[in-house]
Amino acid sequence: MTTRRKFIAGAATAPAALAAPALAQSTIKWRMQTYAGAALAAEVVDPAIAMFNKIAGDRMQIELFYADQLVPTGELFQAMQRGTIDAVQSDDDSMASPTEVTVFGGYFPFGSRYSLDVPVLFNRYGLNEIWDAEYSAVGVKHVSAGAWDPCHFATKDPIRSLEDLKGKRVFTFPTAGRFLSQFGVVPVNLPWEDIEVAVQTGELDGIAWSGITEDYTVGWADVTNYFLTNNISGAWIGHFFANMDRWNELPEDLQTLFQVCCEQSHYYRQHWYWGGEADLRVNGTKMQLTSIPDEEWATVEAAGREFWEEIAAESETKRKVVEIFKKYNADMEKAGRPYRYT
Repeated sequence: MTTRRKFIAGAATAPAALAAPALAQSTIKWRMQTYAGAALAAEVVDPAIAMFNKIAGDRMQIELFYADQLVPTGELFQAMQRGTIDAVQSDDDSMASPTEVTVFGGYFPFGSRYSLDVPVLFNRYGLNEIWDAEYSAVGVKHVSAGAWDPCHFATKDPIRSLEDLKGKRVFTFPTAGRFLSQFGVVPVNLPWEDIEVAVQTGELDGIAWSGITEDYTVGWADVTNYFLTNNISGAWIGHFFANMDRWNELPEDLQTLFQVCCEQSHYYRQHWYWGGEADLRVNGTKMQLTSIPDEEWATVEAAGREFWEEIAAESETKRKVVEIFKKYNADMEKAGRPYRYT
């Protein structure tokens, strides 16, 4: 994601909670940067890296940096590929990955209905193999894919129809912005940490970057008034990546440990988001819920399928991924409740 933040060449320090113990001279040391700012990282990555460091001990320690601390988010891929950063937690879209699968990272419109769709797509429907091939070709190890929260609008003014979206300046992901622009949304790219102030000053009208759990966690619920219950995706698709050379240098047991900690992180987010989204809709006091009528929102869902075909026409690999999404969603609809209710 393009940012205006100047490059901060290693000036950031590791979060205190993750500070490594006194290390032996032979300790393997990695630097990892996440897409998330400090408040969000406390849930989506801090526990996993703390767990890894505790178990690995003086054999290996990972120093974790937050959004834009070492490099702007839009430069994460390049920094990892060069080895400036050893590992990254991000979606493909935000880190400007040069692969054919970049457009599917983050929020691919209507690709998933629920968070469990993501691990099933990767582990049972073949997306893991495609991601592995794409990243191996550019010197990056795709370690693990998982689901985050759904994509909803948090806005200063209420959204109750598609007409209300027109002209709204919204912080969102590149692919989501590309899709939403046909409905009059104006996508805006800013550094993650600048979003709250941008809403307060009127530079942004809203955010389409998360579900309600993140809105409360990172402070966006304090500067927006309304939460639209319709979403364009049931789950963000995010990953853990590593520089291939650094990955291959690790002993097999440390590779396995890192993978296990990533999977634990994915599992934690499954219940943290699922429970949090429901709880804050019911018990949250900072945002009023609004909805666009189902019959009107159906036109957005139809546009989503047209968008899939537009993406599929761009390359053979993209066509293959889109066909997997189509097959998976068709299977879920045929399976019926509880997999799909419509």
